[in-house]
Amino acid sequence: METHLHAPFDSVGRLPAAGRVYTCPMHPEIRQDHPGNCPICGMALEPLLAAAGEEEDTELRDFSRRFWLTLPLTVAVTALAMFGHQAGLLTARTQSWIELILSLPVVLWAGLPFFVRGVRSVRTRRPNMWTLIAMGTGAAFVYSAVATVAPQLFPASFVSMGRIGVYFEAAAVIISLTLLGQLLELKARSRTSAAIRSLLGLAPRTARRIAPDSSEQDVELAQIHVGDLLRVRPGEKVPVDGVVVDGDSAVDESMLTGEPMPVAKRTGDALIGATLNTSGALVMRSEKVGGQTLLAQIVQMVAAAQRSKAPMQRMADVVAGYFVSGVVAIAILTLLAWGLFGPEPRWVFGLINAVAVLIIACPCALGLATPMSIMVATGKAATRGVL
Repeated sequence: METHLHAPFDSVGRLPAAGRVYTCPMHPEIRQDHPGNCPICGMALEPLLAAAGEEEDTELRDFSRRFWLTLPLTVAVTALAMFGHQAGLLTARTQSWIELILSLPVVLWAGLPFFVRGVRSVRTRRPNMWTLIAMGTGAAFVYSAVATVAPQLFPASFVSMGRIGVYFEAAAVIISLTLLGQLLELKARSRTSAAIRSLLGLAPRTARRIAPDSSEQDVELAQIHVGDLLRVRPGEKVPVDGVVVDGDSAVDESMLTGEPMPVAKRTGDALIGATLNTSGALVMRSEKVGGQTLLAQIVQMVAAAQRSKAPMQRMADVVAGYFVSGVVAIAILTLLAWGLFGPEPRWVFGLINAVAVLIIACPCALGLATPMSIMVATGKAATRGVL
């Protein structure tokens, strides 16, 4: 079920279970309560808030596997296309078949996520860079496969060096380069999420609660409520935000302020969760718990900044939509112009030139540079104490 939540905390201010709310890194307005793909661009959704101890992104592992397993095939098909005819070890037709076999897993397996995203962008009428990648590589591969399997369909004028010209290496290289770009982006997002997880890791896992009968028990932070009395012993972290009701000590607040000197605390002074009690024992009363604590709000602000779109990013999205539509229109006009007014075989020439337009116009930098720069910047800021 798709939702449109604006805050990742529940009604009583507790952090949700890890992975409860998922969002799209390219379209942060998308919110779902289960993992899946973005209904707009097809990218894999990721948790709105990273959880402490969360494992590596499954999409990162998947794309890494696709890239490294098919990279040797891309190198091989490119080398064969560039230098195969010079070696003279293979017939032209045999070389085309080998290129087809080598590029088949690159395009159909490694590039499958891009085709899924491209189809989804067409269905939702939201053209983006995946539209061009899917159309360009798909057209190049299908044309080359037909030229290899059924060369008799093409006129004799298309024969060059003993075979119909094929573009398997172009499709394979574009897929591999796009996978590399996705890996760089996913690793940048992973580092940013790690910074958020490190913020979450500042909070202690348990707190020592004082019962009405004066007995004490270590409990999970999720069981702490507003008004509970908690004991903070020397060397322990303050579990939640609250106020000192008994005791004197000095608290290290450098995680928040950056100041190295501990701050003296006595009865009536405020305490901030995740700060370190350095000397005396304190008894505190909890006032803010779960998502209401200052640490949780910091995490929420960093996550919100990571997902939000800057004005330049929104402009890039608009430009990308017009750019893709313009490129597709130019490709169609190219096909029609060659088909109606070009030399024979007119439509074959038109198809080849239209495919060339789609391949050359791949807008990878336009679609990836802005979100990558924003997410990396917020991650660096979080680790350096910039809120």
